[in-house]
Amino acid sequence: MRRLLVVFVAVALAAGLTSCSTAGPVAAPQNVPEACAAASAPLRSLDLVSDVRAVTGQSTACLPSSAIEPVGDSTAPTLPVTVTDDEGREVEVTDVDRILPIDISGTIASTVFALGLGDQVVGRDSSTDFAGTEDLPVVTKTGHTLNAEAIIELTPTVVLTDTTIGPKEVRQQLRDAGIAVVVISSDRRLDTTDRLVAEIAAALGIPSRGRALIERLDARLDQALAEIAEVVPSDEGDRARMLFLYVRGSANVYYIFGEDSGADSLIDAVGGVDVAGEIGWEGMKPMTAEALVAAQPDVLVMMTDGLESVGGIDGLIDRIPAVAETPAGANRRVIDMADTAVLSFGPRSADIVLALARALYAPEPSK
Repeated sequence: MRRLLVVFVAVALAAGLTSCSTAGPVAAPQNVPEACAAASAPLRSLDLVSDVRAVTGQSTACLPSSAIEPVGDSTAPTLPVTVTDDEGREVEVTDVDRILPIDISGTIASTVFALGLGDQVVGRDSSTDFAGTEDLPVVTKTGHTLNAEAIIELTPTVVLTDTTIGPKEVRQQLRDAGIAVVVISSDRRLDTTDRLVAEIAAALGIPSRGRALIERLDARLDQALAEIAEVVPSDEGDRARMLFLYVRGSANVYYIFGEDSGADSLIDAVGGVDVAGEIGWEGMKPMTAEALVAAQPDVLVMMTDGLESVGGIDGLIDRIPAVAETPAGANRRVIDMADTAVLSFGPRSADIVLALARALYAPEPSK
């Protein structure tokens, strides 16, 4: 079921992003804005709201840094290595000097950098925008479509990808050109990060680095969840009712992300109530006014570029009048987060959930 959902959302995201993207490099990573000065502060040290359901206005969830910290283990790759990828293919990897990690969220690239092989990365997708990737050539065109010619020109020795980006014919074209192509699992949730890291580390011949990274990520996520648990209201009726809304105004794309979408795991992690689950909304489906009103969210979680694509909160209400019939609309309560971060999970999972928690429990209005 989840595999089908991942493929489905990849198509939806690609369609929306294509409408507002052009070929070529995306903007370089920026420093944390002044409005996010508290991005590294412990939750308890911030000015927490007394009633998380009654907060008004927009706030932005900010990561404390755009950098990816490499793991301490520097064990050299053991090659050649043969792995069975997520499509059941046996792939032999003989050289990791020129790695091309590409997917719809930039997660594979961030994992390669966290494993300490960032210097061997030769290109990127348009979602990879963290520090250190600014000068890498982009091998996707019209948003998230693979460009075979651009990839082959980089002469990668191994391509790490998944089914969120394609078309699949390009992957086969790369195999025919003699490039090792390893398809990684596309399931992106908080509880699948360890599997993702293990698959990538195995394909690159550095399993011990993978184990070290998993240990670090698990410890940081556990710490983040414990920090959040201290501020979550004990009474479920006092917890924020949250809904993840994906929009691309230029393409008239409006989706609610529900159970098994990945967004639900973020809402659970910050101690919110996933109202999409309450109304039985599974996966990612086109929004309906009836569903939005039935859900009655206190908080809408959105991608920053998506919110901007409809002209901010005013434009969102103009385009989707049903928003005004919810507490979130009445209070203009939207939490936005960078498109390339909010559902990327991977090495930044702990930072992502803490950023959302800060925007929820100690918001600093972004506009």
